[in-house]
Amino acid sequence: MSRYHRTLFTAALVTTVITGTAGWASADAQPAVTGPPPGAAAWLADHSLGRDLPDPGDSTPAQIASFFGELTNTQQQQLTHRHPLTVGNLDGAPVPLRYEANHLALQQAGKRYEALAAPGHQILAFDPRGRGQVAEVYGDLTDAAHVSVVVPGSDTDATDFAPTATMAKNLRAATGNSNRTAVIAWAGYTTPVGVGLDAATAGLAKAGAPRLTRLTEGLEATGAPEPVLFCHSYGSVVCGLAAHDTPYTSDIVVTGSPGMHADTVDDLHTDARVWAAKDPGDWIDHVPNVDIAGVGHGEDPTDPAFGARTVPAHDAKGHTGYFTPGTESLRTFAAIALGTM
Repeated sequence: MSRYHRTLFTAALVTTVITGTAGWASADAQPAVTGPPPGAAAWLADHSLGRDLPDPGDSTPAQIASFFGELTNTQQQQLTHRHPLTVGNLDGAPVPLRYEANHLALQQAGKRYEALAAPGHQILAFDPRGRGQVAEVYGDLTDAAHVSVVVPGSDTDATDFAPTATMAKNLRAATGNSNRTAVIAWAGYTTPVGVGLDAATAGLAKAGAPRLTRLTEGLEATGAPEPVLFCHSYGSVVCGLAAHDTPYTSDIVVTGSPGMHADTVDDLHTDARVWAAKDPGDWIDHVPNVDIAGVGHGEDPTDPAFGARTVPAHDAKGHTGYFTPGTESLRTFAAIALGTM
């Protein structure tokens, strides 16, 4: 797409947004799931332990970790079975307890989620509200020396989770599948559907960024090492907006990014190393890197002026192929994940 045509596209999109005639764009508008985990009201009303339970909406993950650390195993099990949806989504709660709680919640949710409820899945979060959100762990998170988080883009939810899971599994395989390496596939925010107004604006990313921040705080509270964030497509918008609030992060890697709502790496206000990859054949290259009247996500992170470190992606397979086995991009991701690069 030429600069002239990009300018026309941007002008038309901005005009559509401003005049409120975005029929094609507004039809896919997604209400963001925010706030405390499901079941929080029942959790707060529970005094079966003879004490108040921490407010899931106000307590920090460190406070949640401290609370569970004061409980006996029997008390932990009691809360898990009484409030599986709440315990399963409490960042800072013991990881094995969250796995158990989410397995119970998925079984109760019925046939729609039977694949995730199957034995062998380590579900770190499950929220059936909206289109459904889920996070799954590959590897031993409680004993890992290296942790990575895959943050996906549009069209991802609890029932369309396979592409994100594949990226996470391919990344872990590229690190050698060591028991000391864990990868989290994190579909923990409401993503856009299709290419429309949600994808062109930052509303859903602004709602998702605090949830990503809380995930990293939960990892810190439970003793996990600083994670590497691998942020694909619209997920890189989430990571860009969360960057200054996620100090417990060693690296942020963006792939196929439409922008991070920053002009340069310095504008992200993060101490994490920032990396960027874009396949020359990725259709995202035709999306204008603008931020006008709330439309667009700013500068291209692969532009040298942005200041990110470069991840080679010449042999990636289009917009969704950065984690394809055998590619130089995936080999580089594995080195970043292992801290050897």
